[in-house]
Amino acid sequence: MDAEVDVLVAGAGAAGMTAALVCALQGLDVLLCEKSSQVGGTTATSAGTIWVPGTKQAREAGFADDIPQARRYLDSIIGAATDDRREAYLTTGPELVEYLARNSEVKFSLYTKHPDYLSNRPGTTLAGRALAPVPFDGRLLGADFALLRPPIGEFMALGGMMIGRDDIEPLVRPFASAGNLRRALSLLWRHAGDRLRHRRGTRLLMGNALAARLFYSLRLRKVPVWLNASVQELTVANSRVTGATLSVDGETRRVTARRAVVLATGGFGGSVERLNHYVRPPLAHAVAFPGVQGDGMNVARAVGAGIEDDHASPAFWTPVSETRWLQGGRGAYPHLALDRAKPGLIAVNAAGRRFVDEGVSYHEFVLGMHRSHETVPTIPAWLVCDRAFIERYGLGRVPPGRRSLSKLIANGYLVAASTLDALAATIKADAAGLRDSVQRNNRYAATGLDEDFGKGSTDFDRHNGDPDHKPNPCLGPIGTPPYYAMAVYPSSLGSSVGLKADADGRVLSSSGAPILGLYACGNDMASIMRGHYPGPGITLGPGMVFAYRAAMAIAKS
Repeated sequence: MDAEVDVLVAGAGAAGMTAALVCALQGLDVLLCEKSSQVGGTTATSAGTIWVPGTKQAREAGFADDIPQARRYLDSIIGAATDDRREAYLTTGPELVEYLARNSEVKFSLYTKHPDYLSNRPGTTLAGRALAPVPFDGRLLGADFALLRPPIGEFMALGGMMIGRDDIEPLVRPFASAGNLRRALSLLWRHAGDRLRHRRGTRLLMGNALAARLFYSLRLRKVPVWLNASVQELTVANSRVTGATLSVDGETRRVTARRAVVLATGGFGGSVERLNHYVRPPLAHAVAFPGVQGDGMNVARAVGAGIEDDHASPAFWTPVSETRWLQGGRGAYPHLALDRAKPGLIAVNAAGRRFVDEGVSYHEFVLGMHRSHETVPTIPAWLVCDRAFIERYGLGRVPPGRRSLSKLIANGYLVAASTLDALAATIKADAAGLRDSVQRNNRYAATGLDEDFGKGSTDFDRHNGDPDHKPNPCLGPIGTPPYYAMAVYPSSLGSSVGLKADADGRVLSSSGAPILGLYACGNDMASIMRGHYPGPGITLGPGMVFAYRAAMAIAKS
């Protein structure tokens, strides 16, 4: 059955659901289509943070006049803006957050502390720009809870319980204090009740909470959502996009869009093949939702859309360890922040040498891998530590406090050895180089000063280190054996390269002219960060802001 609406939105991640929600709130008749069988896309498996300076939450916390400083910060990293989208983002971001808070169930809270990723640059701040979605009770979705994409298995425990950063300590060390025990028992009791009725826990955090809040808001406003519905081609009449042909459960349907089509299919960050058009050496992993294959870019290019690809990096990166042994997992664990910055860990290449400050952001860490790999094999790189480190902090998918590591060693996730030379032989690294790297690390741990790469010298490093460890929260000795190593590889969180667009999300042709009736947001739109990663949520924040701007522009048309 064909359909006719004011607006057709393709893609049910944060950007697409925001565009559909705002269109509906503005009184437009909107249809949201999603190619997979669940909503949420990469958003549902992400941290869910948005990077939006100058919000009401920030002002109330004492961060005044932050937008000029944020502008200075971005300029220092990205350089001069090539169009007016960066300024539109900075000025519109606070408006979006307030609009959603007033008109929907999409709520955010300010992180108490969350430094910008490049915290040694002008205009940086320790807090005030990163916002987290408020946790959500999935039971409110009723039967629709099954239509929400779950987090990746690597980020869940006990068959589907979401764990936040503040939950780790109580669950790992429940008897350390009365508070820890109460917290652990509360989490476990809630999860036990959930599993009697649902396939996973309904206490939703991070990106899963954001996707759920958007989906719940759409359901409250009775916005139709077509699942298993992919855009095959755009319809054009009189030099204007007027709709699209969709494949819905294998059947062809035509949708007429009286005002606009909005592309929010997520870019191409889930396609290893597509990423490898830009990346050398070739990638083997992509953490982004596998359904993100560049569909929106493909149909837009077919009607003359231009591609912006002159970015510092074509994608946004994270190191991952391979978890194919984990039942219910996706095969890759993203090493975002919980282990690399902690004291007592180094990352080495095939020469056994460190190549980067291990505490930098996930994106910068992979850039460091790529730079090192130009001269010394660094893919994979190896995270090296001792047993005390794993017991205290964990490593990758290995939680802190785990006593038996034999299965993880047997399946190859961890490499163990009684001497550094034996460890080097197993991971095929230079033994002399590894010994020297460990000795230098131990010397720096005693002085608190990393003379090679400055680990622990920035606010961002120290935020993710161990505040109780002195003199440097990020530097600790690699002490008595056994020693351990874990291989990490580059992986994509999402694409930066995308469709050319203006500040209202209107897709532009190769010559720079607007393609009437066609809009883009999320990773379908070329990133305003241009391949740089200034802070947490620099994909979700712009994705939602330009979805909002596009919806408002369509409503005014």
